Amino acid sequence: MSNNSNTVLGVLAGTAIGAALGILFAPDKGVNTRKKLVDEAVATKESIADTALDIRNTVASTVVANKETLDSKLESLVSDASYKADDVIGQLESKLKELKAKNKKLQKS
Repeated sequence: MSNNSNTVLGVLAGTAIGAALGILFAPDKGVNTRKKLVDEAVATKESIADTALDIRNTVASTVVANKETLDSKLESLVSDASYKADDVIGQLESKLKELKAKNKKLQKS
């Protein structure tokens, strides 16, 4: 996970723990305390779910961006290789022409 994700999760965990301890040490009836704990647990669960969704979306967009960059680089590499192949073919054709000329000259002799 990234540093930001760890920070967000740490803040959420600290908030949940702090709220739970505050409720436990507050002078209130057991029924009310249990209800507050349940409410806080539900709120924390929803907050964590939202954070997880945000992280998933961030990762998905990063993957898409990196894929596009990779596709672009791959296309550039293939294009460069194609031009280099054309250069090599041109040089080979030139060399073949020279060899044919030499061979023709030798056959006349």
